[in-house]
Amino acid sequence: MRYVLDTHVFLWLDNNSAKLSSTVYKLIDDPDNILSVSLASVWEIQIKHQLGRLELRKPLGELVREQQIVNRILLLPIELTHILRLADLPHHHGDPFDRLIIAQAMSLDLPIITHDPMFASYEVQTMW
Repeated sequence: MRYVLDTHVFLWLDNNSAKLSSTVYKLIDDPDNILSVSLASVWEIQIKHQLGRLELRKPLGELVREQQIVNRILLLPIELTHILRLADLPHHHGDPFDRLIIAQAMSLDLPIITHDPMFASYEVQTMW
């Protein structure tokens, strides 16, 4: 099964955080599952880091490459269809990065691994 990781899940995974649920750890540990992180998440992390609102344990490029190897994370590109899908989304969530992740997941019919309760306001499957 394919999944999209929300930004905070990607960061918590990188830090081996106890904030991740046991369900999430099972999904991540299952070698049959394909895990993706949106380039929107990478963009969001870079912006927050540059603004001093997020500390990273290593440069972002190294962190992403390491997660690609260690946890088999694939990068989910942003396509024009994903951006255009934003027009169909109700405005339940104001975060533009989260809205783009939701649009990507809806376009590709993928569940999102997230702890954000606002995602459930959309017609997208969430896991936690």
